[in-house]
Amino acid sequence: MYNTWIVGNPLTHFNVVNQTEAQGVITSPTAFHATNLQKNLAPRIAQSIEKITGKTTHLRFEVGNPVISTPKPTTSPTKTPKKVEAITNPTSSAPSEIESPRVEDLFSPKTMQESAVSRAEYLAKKAGLRPDYTFKTFAVSTTNEMAHAAATVVSKNSGLAYNPLFLYGGVGVGKTHLMHAIGNNILYTKDQSNVLYSTGEEFTNEIVSAIQTKKALHFKAKFRSADVLLIDDVQFIAGKNAVQEEFFHTFNAIIKRHGQIVMTSDRPPHEINLLEDRLRSRFEAGLMIDIQEPSFELRTAILLIKSQAINLDISMELAQLIASKVSSARKIEGIITSIRSEVELKHRQISREMIEELLNHETPEMTAKLRVGPDQVFKTVANHYRIKQIVIKGRKRQQNVVRARHVAMYLFKNNLNYSYVEVGRWFSNRDHTSVMHAVNKITKHLKTDLELQQEVAAIQTSLAAVSR
Repeated sequence: MYNTWIVGNPLTHFNVVNQTEAQGVITSPTAFHATNLQKNLAPRIAQSIEKITGKTTHLRFEVGNPVISTPKPTTSPTKTPKKVEAITNPTSSAPSEIESPRVEDLFSPKTMQESAVSRAEYLAKKAGLRPDYTFKTFAVSTTNEMAHAAATVVSKNSGLAYNPLFLYGGVGVGKTHLMHAIGNNILYTKDQSNVLYSTGEEFTNEIVSAIQTKKALHFKAKFRSADVLLIDDVQFIAGKNAVQEEFFHTFNAIIKRHGQIVMTSDRPPHEINLLEDRLRSRFEAGLMIDIQEPSFELRTAILLIKSQAINLDISMELAQLIASKVSSARKIEGIITSIRSEVELKHRQISREMIEELLNHETPEMTAKLRVGPDQVFKTVANHYRIKQIVIKGRKRQQNVVRARHVAMYLFKNNLNYSYVEVGRWFSNRDHTSVMHAVNKITKHLKTDLELQQEVAAIQTSLAAVSR
């Protein structure tokens, strides 16, 4: 019986659900084997595992090729480990042998943790999430720290804190990353949770398809049974009466069961045109957070984190160069992908020349005229140099203040196309000759000062991102 039903049916996956329960997956070569094993020996196998682990064990039986990890060989002065014949590739000329996994290796903390991570990644893909979008890979700065903190709390207390959570902001500020991170963290800590991710467009298309195929009940059962519903770009449902009607009832059903709802949008609820008042009031009943455009420092951090994740060695200098030219995290991902292809496919070394070549190809040239006002220029310059706006406009002569003031004057003249006299009025009624001196000084230093080039480019990129 052992040779017939056990040897060919190994325990291929083991996952600890919580402190008292565990799950095991037994893979059989045929449905006949799986059925008989489950019918005749499942209770005895589960009981044996429970004696070893001290946890209530639930078994699942599958049909397919088992995946068995090979632990490092161990030596013993008195006993040689037994060998079992492995399932071999049909194209292989001779069967190979692997060592049977030891119980202490199979149920070690490291193995169980790896199993939990693998299961969470599997469930994340099944739910439509990106496993690489986690809190660990999310760079935090003053522009998104509140959103990050709220997302972390929601992932740990889903359905109890900040429900619904509504994140809004421009393209590439990290809304989708945080949403996926919430789902991934919930699946890692509570893998029995029914997490469902959908974009507003996908939600709309599924409703249309359900109506056409007369499967409305299936649609309702799918979305209303979610423990955690993640809707990306929810503004897409605005103006679509049938879609808003269904989302309204889905929203109510999930909240009533103490489920969690997280939504993202490119604007706050009160600015979403054609959004029904009853939905707007529900969106605004939770926590709404505006995620600002990433600063130069944050863009640099994002680039370093994402490049390290795929083993790309990019120096701080080159990271800052890229961050000064690219306005959003999404565009940063595109640049990293281009660098990776150059390294892996063309076998090129990462250099300043290569980076500048890719930047010139990937990013359009900065337009001379930015559609922003003076207040936005002052705000962006002040944020970059960490100086109060009133100080930049004033007459203090500290070196860092003068540099920020001159850069602001340069932007007024070259990007807003103000005259020297007009610029002077915005800076405590300075004489036009003082403004001309400042602009000429910045123009001259930009030709040779790499640090100044990066500072001005970073500020221009941030202004372009909010340009109307």
